Amino acid sequence: MRISEIIIKKRDGGVLTNEEIQFFVNGYTNGRIPDYQASALLMAIYFQGLNEEETYQLTRAMRDSGDVADLSSIEGIKVDKHSTGGVGDKTTLIVGPLAAACGVPVAKMSGRGLGFTGGTVDKMESIPGFKTTLEEKEFFELVNKNGLSVIGQTGSIAPADKKIYAPRDVTGTVENLSLITASIMSKKLASGSDAIVLDVKCGDGAFMETAEKAEQLGSMMAEIGNADGKKTVAVITDMNQPLGRAVGNSLEVIEAIETLKGNGPSDITELSVKLAGIMIYVGGRAATPEEGTEKAQQALESGAALVKLRAFIAGQGGDTGVIDDYSLFKDHVYEVHVTSPVSGFVEKLKAKQVGLASQHAGAGRASKEDEIDMSAGIYLSKKAGDAVAAGELLATVYGNDEEKVNTAAKELQEAYIIGENTPEKQPLIHKVIGL
Repeated sequence: MRISEIIIKKRDGGVLTNEEIQFFVNGYTNGRIPDYQASALLMAIYFQGLNEEETYQLTRAMRDSGDVADLSSIEGIKVDKHSTGGVGDKTTLIVGPLAAACGVPVAKMSGRGLGFTGGTVDKMESIPGFKTTLEEKEFFELVNKNGLSVIGQTGSIAPADKKIYAPRDVTGTVENLSLITASIMSKKLASGSDAIVLDVKCGDGAFMETAEKAEQLGSMMAEIGNADGKKTVAVITDMNQPLGRAVGNSLEVIEAIETLKGNGPSDITELSVKLAGIMIYVGGRAATPEEGTEKAQQALESGAALVKLRAFIAGQGGDTGVIDDYSLFKDHVYEVHVTSPVSGFVEKLKAKQVGLASQHAGAGRASKEDEIDMSAGIYLSKKAGDAVAAGELLATVYGNDEEKVNTAAKELQEAYIIGENTPEKQPLIHKVIGL
């Protein structure tokens, strides 16, 4: 078998066999196929597409390129939650304790942030002492004991994804839905959970800009997961403005804690309870999704989920004092207030621009080697639909580099569109696929 023949076959619209897909994935991951031939095949796939079976076989080949976690020593139906990435999305820190409080074991491997979307691992590491690298045995023991553990994803999970993403990123082939599906689902399937809940974002601050594209992606991922024997549900959610009011690592952890105390913004609370409810349902702890949502709400109101958060932090070496004393987080040196130049209503708050401003303040990284300022970020005092007076505070930018904070504040000012009309309220959840 020759890679050049596979490239020509896909270029001309042919359907690749399982053996041909395996040959490509294994050969490229192991360095036998050069970058230029991999790029040629990816471009052919971009234009000619992959059918459902090809997408499934590509996902499985990428999954099997490294370790596939065996979570059988963890009791119960393990449920994973994955977000396609957004601005201010700290739901893992909320839905994990909610689901665990209702008896659903959550053994999650999570990633770091790159660009304007934050990574769960980075957020957790803003908690003093918190460890995101654990031995496998300790990881399993913590889930059995506390119902929840979240660790950084190792390089041994789906290494083909990292290898294949590199040429996609520089050859304009990222947007193909089959390639996106294989990238996400190969890692999810290799992570070993029994069921998966996917939070697929759409809008200005999401990779999928329209609900229609997000639904296509969600459907493909749900089909792949279910075909592999994992109960998979995709929830299409809005990301036309940031989720919650905090954007940035320690700021988002604080907001997650406040949400579990019952004081969170309405949007992050609503979405977290809904996602946790679906997790509780697919985890076999509720007869219907609606019952799952009721149980999640009860875990929030009773404080049971906050107890789980405390045990989760303690189990991974973190200082649980942060739950009651936010001054234990790393503090910032500089803060800049962004005010409204006119009176009116916030007609739009551009999510992507808010995310980029937070990144430029120091909360995110442009490349994987960049260091993150855990105290940097943005707090949004006003969001879309809010009335505002001239000179009134819109948002505050925090950080430890004065130039970065000032630059971010200027960018954030441009993210706010102030007008005379209140915008039409957008639904937070557009569609649920797979229930």
